[in-house]
Amino acid sequence: MTGAAAAVVLVAGGAGAGAWAVGRTAGEAAAASAAAQRQALELAPQLLGPRSGSTGGSGSAQGGTGSALPGDGTQGGTGTTESSAVPATEAETAGVVTIVSTLNYDESYKSAGTGMVLTANGLVLTNNHVVQGSTSIQVTDEASGRTYTADVVGTDATNDVAVLQLRDASGLTPVTFDDSGDVAVGDAVHSTGNAGGTGDLVTATGTVLSTDESIQVQSESGTGTESLSGLIELRSDVVSGDSGGPLRDASGDVVGIVTAASSGTTPITGYAIPIDDALDIARRIESGTSSSTVQIGLPAFLGAEIASTATGGVAGVPIAGTVDGSAAESAGLVAGDVVTALDGTPVTTAEALTAAVTAHASGDRVTVTWTDATGTSQTATVTLGDGPAA
Repeated sequence: MTGAAAAVVLVAGGAGAGAWAVGRTAGEAAAASAAAQRQALELAPQLLGPRSGSTGGSGSAQGGTGSALPGDGTQGGTGTTESSAVPATEAETAGVVTIVSTLNYDESYKSAGTGMVLTANGLVLTNNHVVQGSTSIQVTDEASGRTYTADVVGTDATNDVAVLQLRDASGLTPVTFDDSGDVAVGDAVHSTGNAGGTGDLVTATGTVLSTDESIQVQSESGTGTESLSGLIELRSDVVSGDSGGPLRDASGDVVGIVTAASSGTTPITGYAIPIDDALDIARRIESGTSSSTVQIGLPAFLGAEIASTATGGVAGVPIAGTVDGSAAESAGLVAGDVVTALDGTPVTTAEALTAAVTAHASGDRVTVTWTDATGTSQTATVTLGDGPAA
């Protein structure tokens, strides 16, 4: 799902956990607000980080209409585990990985999900929302128990698909895919996932209710909805953490990616992206073919935290601070500065700064102009880095 604001307003596609969203203020309150924003997602992995009930902003979106991956205790009270799920068998575990993402440079905020091994050398398929906003990713091959660092090969936020590459992986067992493309109402299916983010795979059985379904899901900001279409609808107890995991048919072949579920309803209605659709996107990502929806690699990143209010009356984008090691830090930007231009083009809003940076690729050199607290105009040329996953 695409986000309402770009990370540090300088990341293409989405804000992920929202820790660097427009209007972010520095400090613990902002981090807590970011966690609350993540929890308000109606398509969400299992949150593992600290939580706060005191921050507002996105709280009103919780329990809203649409679909969700419930189970983090904030979306309809459906619980944190799968009531009918049982530990996954060896066959069900084969080719399935658990994913833990660190969100927006903060080791205390993590989310968990599931993925599927595509190749023996560690190409992994998952949902985009499992890794959205991530700044580091650890993936465990549950068959061997070995954990790998993962790099983002590419993402499609619109269609909720992401591909990862495990570093130094070899000899992994890929999942097997159904090559018929036939999923019919009444088919028996089962999903395997990292329910509740425990790291222990469980399997829930279910039945296909319909195909080619369209759903609306709560947008990341909680201010609107976004759509997914062409989905498999199923009756199965899927919860947060199951996102990105396999939906298998009675033969054990993967027919879909578990992606969403109803919130606050019993029994739970789940939704999965048909595997043929997901693999088509994965092949485009693997080939390096970008598009209006496909981001190859990580988006460009300046690393300036945006202040909630401007000071001094200077037209531009007020800065609350910078990310350690970022281009913004190397330029010399500090809290209280106001960015006024990028590559000579004036920027007066966070959205304009986002557009200016996302027109570039990571590694591009850009000229940043800002006004410091004394009212003096400053300019520096910096190299854009890699941002959180889009």
